[in-house]
Amino acid sequence: MNPKTLYEKLWESHIVTESDNAPSILYIDLHLVHEVTSPQAFSGLREKGLKVRRPERTIATMDHSTPTISLSLDSADDMAIAQLEQITKNCANFGITLYDAESDGRGIVHVIGPEQGFTQPGKTIVCGDSHTSTHGAFGALAFGIGTSEVEHVLASQSLLQSKSKTYEVKFEGELPFGVTAKDMVLALITKIGIGGGTGHVFEFTGDAVKALDMDGRMTICNMAIEAGARAGMIAPDEVTFEYLKGRFHAPKGDAWDTAVAEWRKLPSDEGAVYDKTVTIDVSTLTPMVTYGTNPEMGIQIGKRIPSLNKGDAAEQSALSKALKYMDLSADAPLKGHPVDVVFIGSCTNSRMSDLRAAASILEGRKVADGMRLLVVPGSESIRKRAEAEGIDKIVRDAGGEWRFAGCSMCLAMNGDELEPGQYAVSTSNRNFEGRQGKGGRTILASPLTAAASAITGKVTDPRKLM
Repeated sequence: MNPKTLYEKLWESHIVTESDNAPSILYIDLHLVHEVTSPQAFSGLREKGLKVRRPERTIATMDHSTPTISLSLDSADDMAIAQLEQITKNCANFGITLYDAESDGRGIVHVIGPEQGFTQPGKTIVCGDSHTSTHGAFGALAFGIGTSEVEHVLASQSLLQSKSKTYEVKFEGELPFGVTAKDMVLALITKIGIGGGTGHVFEFTGDAVKALDMDGRMTICNMAIEAGARAGMIAPDEVTFEYLKGRFHAPKGDAWDTAVAEWRKLPSDEGAVYDKTVTIDVSTLTPMVTYGTNPEMGIQIGKRIPSLNKGDAAEQSALSKALKYMDLSADAPLKGHPVDVVFIGSCTNSRMSDLRAAASILEGRKVADGMRLLVVPGSESIRKRAEAEGIDKIVRDAGGEWRFAGCSMCLAMNGDELEPGQYAVSTSNRNFEGRQGKGGRTILASPLTAAASAITGKVTDPRKLM
């Protein structure tokens, strides 16, 4: 038998039918749903007189449109209210579990899946959200789908898919002081570009990956999509099992032992061949920041923005356009540039370790004059845990805003947005034009770098404050 990669094992074990001349039909173990990409899908079911085939394998939450300033809808806009009311109706009508605004289990869909134990090794997981790749950190095959595909999965518990190629991303070495998983994945995207992984599924390997906790692994897989990959995956190991053990929806007793025994078979076989491989020595990294309008436009924090004379004509044109939008200059340093807003949150960096990292910088300090600091936990469970540790007090004492769980400023929801021309250091995953507010300018960074920048009021190397 030929050695197989992690991706190949999951693909083959979930094939319903396959053909040389058409996409395969892939069985889906877990379908995650939120209020933004699901309304049309449920409407389609009603129009066709269809039911949800496996409602117990579909989990819904409110996250994108939920206001974070309070749990009341009074602070939500009309569109958000309509979406939240519709998902409540849809889940009730079709028998789907919903973590609504009043639920202790509510949160960002890619945060609550793992923390509730729904996300498990060996599963196929989909959601109408591109950052579904997050769940691949557990050795799952997880990817985003479109609204029409959401309807298809609801109706059939399956999906038409074409097999991807495999791409090993090997992170070797030991992470230096002040460098995080967020810096690792930004370094990758900077190296291979936003289209570097197109047509592939990443498998993240190497000693540096094995050394990460699950929060860090989720951060890396979350941003696999930003390098063009269909999904990102990390083989399950003892770190994975320790994280999952005891989670509410994880197997219990003998079922746990059986599950772990099966999960141990999932890592890529020795001798498995990938279609592509790239190696990054993390020992050479420093904190990363972006300067442009997509995640590949990144630099180590002490470096200068690239020259307009580098690359081909298309690259030079893209850089020129991005710098014009960002109002930044080629060949100039980004470190020290003034910042107006710092956002710590999103499905990339809103977990307990992220909040603790930010708090370690903020504690005993004050944010810079005129600075707005917004800290948004990834789930209500995380919010309550953080408050039990006093992290909310640290944030407020520093002059920051402490919020309820939700997507918030990641995509400029319910007034949590930048004003035109404002600069933000953000722990989110995208720095597209207008992503965090019309005319807003986003600099992606780790929670450490974001918190340090909030204190100084400018793009700051966090190691100076650690």
